[in-house]
Amino acid sequence: MPALKHCGLELDTVSDAVDDVNVLKGKLWDSESEFDSSKDKTAFRQYDNACERVKAFYKEQHEKQTVAFNIQARVDFKSRERARMSIWEAMQKLDTLVDDSDPDTNLSQIEHLLQTAEAIRRDGKPEWMQVTGLIHDLGKLLHFYGSKGQWDVVGDTFVVGCAFSDKNIYPETFAGNPDFGDAVYSTECGIYEPHCGLDNVMMSWGHDEYLYHVVKDQSTLPDEALAMIRYHSFYPWHREDAYMHLTNAKDMKALEAVRAFNPYDLYSKSDEPCDVEKLRPYYEGLIAKFFPAELKW
Repeated sequence: MPALKHCGLELDTVSDAVDDVNVLKGKLWDSESEFDSSKDKTAFRQYDNACERVKAFYKEQHEKQTVAFNIQARVDFKSRERARMSIWEAMQKLDTLVDDSDPDTNLSQIEHLLQTAEAIRRDGKPEWMQVTGLIHDLGKLLHFYGSKGQWDVVGDTFVVGCAFSDKNIYPETFAGNPDFGDAVYSTECGIYEPHCGLDNVMMSWGHDEYLYHVVKDQSTLPDEALAMIRYHSFYPWHREDAYMHLTNAKDMKALEAVRAFNPYDLYSKSDEPCDVEKLRPYYEGLIAKFFPAELKW
């Protein structure tokens, strides 16, 4: 299906460009990861090369991620007929987002997932964290299930329903969002109570939030893993300390987990390609410890 591959490749290109920006921001917190201790983090693609693409992407995302859209996205998720497949099948489906015939593409989605998991495994982290690394980007399957465009699949996430933090990337682009000047949504807490907890706010809809809702009731993953999945793109929070006026004690524990996960997501991409078939038996065994044979996607 050439058209699908082309569309997917465009999404993957934007997603990678967004990741590059996050890499070049630099690490905020020492997660004590070891695999990246000798890695030259300046060797990643340059910010300026992707800057215009990223700016255009974020302008669209920031203008369209409204409260109304986010409510409807959740209604659509709950009401649509959901596909059934295993975790490994979902990884293979996600892999179709990359056109392997294009010499300018990066490593495939499945290799990024395996690289992330392998880096966590090499550092001796627990099995639940390894499998979290393996699945953390499977929410990009949202591309196949009713997404409106790249802006509701990838990119940094943020809270909707209250004032947009100036610690978001390109904060000036929120001015075009209909909620920006709303009498309630533009206030510090908006529709929320101070320190109500992130479980009680609405995160911008994208691959993090989608996957969180897919796995939270269909796995035995611990709370730390669910936090890594739900907030790994919430950079204004886990890197810039934004939205702390909405957090509670549970969120502060989640923050430690997300910060511990972040280096594996960002810096594992430059590792050597993985031997997918060689690693498959190990990870399918790991998957079986935390997931049923099929999930509803």
